[in-house]
Amino acid sequence: MFKDKIKEVPGLMFVADSMEFMSSAGRRRMLEQQWLTNYDDLYREQALVKAIELAMLDSENSKDVNILRHQLMQLHDIRSTLISLKNHVILDEVELFEIKNLAYLCNNSRQALANMLLSEKFPIPDISAVFQLLDPDSTGVPNFYIYDSYDSRLAPLRGQMKSANEEKMGLLLSQQNEIQQQVIISLCEQLHPYSEILISSLEQMAYIDFTMARAVLSQSWHLQNPIDGANSYIRGLFNPRLKQHNEKSGLRYQPVDIEIPQGVTMITGANMAGKTVLLKSVGLVQLMFQFGFPLPVECCCLQPVDDVVFSIGDEQNEMNGLSSFASEITRISEVLYRSQKERLLVLIDEPARTTNPIEGKALVQALASIMDSRHSITLITTHYSQLGLQCRRLRVKGFVESMVNVPLSAQNINSFIDYSLIEDDSDEVPHEALRIAEMLSCHPDLISLARNYLNK
Repeated sequence: MFKDKIKEVPGLMFVADSMEFMSSAGRRRMLEQQWLTNYDDLYREQALVKAIELAMLDSENSKDVNILRHQLMQLHDIRSTLISLKNHVILDEVELFEIKNLAYLCNNSRQALANMLLSEKFPIPDISAVFQLLDPDSTGVPNFYIYDSYDSRLAPLRGQMKSANEEKMGLLLSQQNEIQQQVIISLCEQLHPYSEILISSLEQMAYIDFTMARAVLSQSWHLQNPIDGANSYIRGLFNPRLKQHNEKSGLRYQPVDIEIPQGVTMITGANMAGKTVLLKSVGLVQLMFQFGFPLPVECCCLQPVDDVVFSIGDEQNEMNGLSSFASEITRISEVLYRSQKERLLVLIDEPARTTNPIEGKALVQALASIMDSRHSITLITTHYSQLGLQCRRLRVKGFVESMVNVPLSAQNINSFIDYSLIEDDSDEVPHEALRIAEMLSCHPDLISLARNYLNK
């Protein structure tokens, strides 16, 4: 479910927090969104988001879009009430009002969707009979009241209450309460057969809210749907959170292109070259794809996987007494076991970087060799040279010194890095750290001594 992945992936939390829901039911529906692996389900979900996005953009639909939004804003998430009704629990007047309100909102929404020619794509069950049952006087309003017409004894009793003294009023109130409770019990019995269709109506309203929120996000972020194809690739990939941050800070943001075939792709590049961000962005796109969202790309073709697995950053878990290396190696071991039976998208950032280089290099070689034979897609970033592997290799172009026309600083270095990925036949990793440190005015003694050690 979406709510499970949102805890693991900060980028997914940013997506969720950026969505404009009309109701709590819509957000709850997002959190319950299932992981989709079937092509038909995936592309149907994408098509529904696009359909409502296009309808919202059509100026002729503006009135009905506003009506639909208004209905969703009045929607209460009454699933627990409907489950109680299904289980023969006697409801109270507030809960009966909630059911009447739901029926009122659904009927209005059905009409708005019909006007927008979206009834077949977003069918809301007809529960007008429920509204009529709770509106015996045909008031046409969602407010609930135990009307006189529910029981012939109520009208005369309430007439007496208007002129009764204080002593008699208590007796009359008691009689009214007893009759009203009988009415409520009767209403609950009559409503019980509608409990399933009421639950379906609520869920469809929540789904419409979720879909509209995705459509609004798509418009705001200029998201795109994937296209059909056998080979996985992404053109113009961007990370929404980082892009917004850079734009607010006046910094350049560069989308990237990447092919992501089955097997292992080893990615190298200097520090600050965006390798970690690249892994997070690829993972985010795959997650959004399989949860039915439009994607932060210019265009792409993706294949569904059974899961997306990250091993990125410092995974130290002090509560479990695990070091960074222990936590990382545990996660990698889990990937190796799971990939024997599952097709995964595996994203591993600089594995074994916290152990000694000789053993670390051997672990990376072994990891890449095993995963290259699995039915998974694996992206691994590394700073290790001369791995002697036959897997595909990419390199981030990195720092372009010829572009530097002002003094270099930590604030502007981003402007002189080319984040493009290029095929790399070399078994060496880029050596740019000392030159960049020097241009950033690092202490000259450190630079000089480091060069001496490097030359030796």
